[in-house]
Amino acid sequence: MSQQPLRLHLPDFVDERRMTRYQFRVVTLCGLVMFIDGFDTQAISYMAPHIADEWGLSQSALGPIFSAALVGLMVGYLALSPLSDRFGHKRLIIAATAVFGVTTLAALWADNVTELVILRFVTGMGLGAAAPSAVALTGEFSPKRLRATFVLAIYCGFSVGFVVAGLAAGWLIEDHGWRSLLWVGAAAPLLLIPFLIRGLPESPVFMIQRNLAPQRIYAIFRRIDAGLPTSLPEQSEPVFSVEENDSGKRTALSSLFTRKWLWGTLLLWFVFMINLAEFYALQSWLPTIMTDLDYSMNVVVAATTLTTVGGIAAAFVTGPSMDRLGPYRTLGVLYLVGFGCLALTGIAFHAPLWVLLTANFFAGCCVSGGQKSLIALAAVFYPAQMRSTGVGWALGIGRVGGILGPIMVGAALTMNWSPSTVFYAMSVPMLAAGLTVALLGMRYGRSQQGPAQADSAPDTEAPSLTRGSGPALDPGSSI
Repeated sequence: MSQQPLRLHLPDFVDERRMTRYQFRVVTLCGLVMFIDGFDTQAISYMAPHIADEWGLSQSALGPIFSAALVGLMVGYLALSPLSDRFGHKRLIIAATAVFGVTTLAALWADNVTELVILRFVTGMGLGAAAPSAVALTGEFSPKRLRATFVLAIYCGFSVGFVVAGLAAGWLIEDHGWRSLLWVGAAAPLLLIPFLIRGLPESPVFMIQRNLAPQRIYAIFRRIDAGLPTSLPEQSEPVFSVEENDSGKRTALSSLFTRKWLWGTLLLWFVFMINLAEFYALQSWLPTIMTDLDYSMNVVVAATTLTTVGGIAAAFVTGPSMDRLGPYRTLGVLYLVGFGCLALTGIAFHAPLWVLLTANFFAGCCVSGGQKSLIALAAVFYPAQMRSTGVGWALGIGRVGGILGPIMVGAALTMNWSPSTVFYAMSVPMLAAGLTVALLGMRYGRSQQGPAQADSAPDTEAPSLTRGSGPALDPGSSI
């Protein structure tokens, strides 16, 4: 009786097995990339006043320094993230990490605004190229039942990087000068590169589509399931296969605009623009609004920090909820709650301090936490072949909202809107975001049912295989 040929199919192979130490290592390395990304993005905010003092710059001259990396991020998201379609996620992550490490190191010797702006722009491009591939690789090595949780976990690394940048600035700058923060920001990614080279695998989907060496691909499968035969069996039929995305030979970028994905892509971009507009408006204007209302600096810092802490705390709830109850339902409810929390913040400006701080925390849960959850939704929404480009473009287009949000709030304050009225107005787009996510779920949710709904793949058991002597599979089955 002849053995059935071995067939290894993605994403089913990962979805049907419990997480291994190898997969946790991949997620951890991607999380470290995101952590360094967040550290580098935020560190310039603490260095800028000291740069201005040393170089004799006005406050207005700091604007280009702040915005250079943000513009570079947008370029990296839009222009560089699709390169993973050609070179693979691992190569792009390593190259991007090297770029923002080297340019951060070069900034140590910048002695004028022009040089620093150019270096920060290139640094931002590297940061923008690394993040989507880190999200995509995390999604590819996570079973569908846990995908949102792990994508949220690594994106929390970005927020933790923000916090650690502040702690490092307080510890280093006063005693060692602002350049000491650049030394740390440059050393961390450069020291991480050898670990990425050694420990980060290439995307198996990319390798299968490019018909790369079968033994290299098979080695990755064996790291996920050691019960597979020690060597790749010789057989005439194809061994590896991936889920088709109905786009033929199209690139990942052009696939976003096919009939199947266009409607969902546009709705997703709309929600990204809303969420980033809310996020940057909240982060940019809350300190100024509270200062103008005569709150002490300690209270202003506490309120602003609580919005970031709320976003991290929310991830511990929304990630498992997205995996268990569904991403569209979870995120839609989160945005609807955010509608109420932002309106409550407007009321809380005239309430006791504890009410205001509580409102700030829950507003952060919904706005900052919503942004992290939205990235996880994008990682679930797009298949592996399109994930890096889909997430990168959603983040890039969303930056338009990030630019317009603070401008619109500034215009409202210029027209003498009260802080309460501003927050009432800010709550309305959250309602629109919640309804849009619900619409996305109605259109795409049924075709993307998670395993939690199907209850077909418990995390504690892997499908049985005959170990040692080779695979013994049921006729017609595929792994």
